[in-house]
Amino acid sequence: AAAARAAGLVEALDAAPGPAVATATPAPTPPDPAPVREVEVVREVATAGSATTVVDKPLRSGQRVYARGDLVVLSVVSFGAEVIADGHIHVYAPLRGRAMAGARGDTTARIFSTCLEPQLVSIAGIYRTTETALPDAVRGRAAMVRLEGEKILVEPLGG
Repeated sequence: AAAARAAGLVEALDAAPGPAVATATPAPTPPDPAPVREVEVVREVATAGSATTVVDKPLRSGQRVYARGDLVVLSVVSFGAEVIADGHIHVYAPLRGRAMAGARGDTTARIFSTCLEPQLVSIAGIYRTTETALPDAVRGRAAMVRLEGEKILVEPLGG
């Protein structure tokens, strides 16, 4: 959670009913940047005439992929890996790392996964970590993450 705040993200209010209230706090001034690490470049598959980026290789810890439009990942996003997109993110495999959709402020962006087990999900800078476990209805299952106001909603897909 501290790393997310340092990156300029704001924690989402809890969408669960009840008296618990989470407050968003302004992000602290980030410390000096960490040294840059070399990471393996993942091959991206260009799609004709669209702003969609497709990644067809597994993403390992420390790897990061950014897409200016939508991002489609056809393999696992491992714990410690990051997928970031200005638009929607679709992961057709387990999502265990961090996923940040709407990176430039698109509040309508969504995250879809066939097996949702993320470290962190973020829409337009509003984030939720899984330090508090996801509900059984979505943990490890096909699910969609979206923003409603300043709340992150995680909903099951496919009935």
